[in-house]
Amino acid sequence: MTNAMTGKRGLIMGVANDRSIAWGIARAMHAAGAELAFSYQGEAFGKRVEPLVASVGSSLMLDVDVTDDASLAAAFSTLAEHWPTLDFVVHAIAFSDKSELTGRFLSTSRANFKHSMDISVYSFIDVARRAYPMMRDKGGCLLTLTYQGSNRVVPNYNVMGVAKAALESATRYLANDLGPDGIRVNAISPGPMKTLAGAAIGGARKTFKHTEANAPMRANATLEAIGGTAVYLASDAGACTSGEIIHVDGGYHVLGMPQPEFL
Repeated sequence: MTNAMTGKRGLIMGVANDRSIAWGIARAMHAAGAELAFSYQGEAFGKRVEPLVASVGSSLMLDVDVTDDASLAAAFSTLAEHWPTLDFVVHAIAFSDKSELTGRFLSTSRANFKHSMDISVYSFIDVARRAYPMMRDKGGCLLTLTYQGSNRVVPNYNVMGVAKAALESATRYLANDLGPDGIRVNAISPGPMKTLAGAAIGGARKTFKHTEANAPMRANATLEAIGGTAVYLASDAGACTSGEIIHVDGGYHVLGMPQPEFL
């Protein structure tokens, strides 16, 4: 996919550090020739992300709170001042109170359910609506990140599983809405990753080891593999792919039970 993104511009949302899935995607997009902008939330994350942004030749950083309409409006207004059009957006944003990612799903609080859905699901819809005017004339690609806890019970994933199920449904509805304008909408579903977000899930280390041992490829996903998948989806090679949930998990999602040696 060398030079597959040359001439394309995209917004990366959700980089926390150099182990973030969003950063793996950003690095792959840059290597393929894309020009990038980045969003972050708050001064602390801004300082952490700034050297990464500079390393891919970018200085366009937008402080965004996806729960605040004014913040999102200001960010996309600033983006439009720099770029007349936008080719892709990577939405790698999700949240749940860490204390509710252990124990029983039954104990999910109303407040955390609403907050998790707002940040993890509605923000993708809102971002799509704001990116649309910058894409509608020549098409584009919207990407988000999900996880198999959306359709199978994963210990301690709890409310995030429900949020990811809603996010995948939103991906399909957005794909249908925006398809006539040449805008594709897809989700990438990696296996467990050693990221800041992944570490918040109870029992993360055990989950990582289990999937690595049992996946058909006997390996978990890498940032490079996820980044390469994102490049394919956002490039012209992905022109006819929309509404899909693309698994990048070493094949783990096809299993009905562990490998024989672990039964």
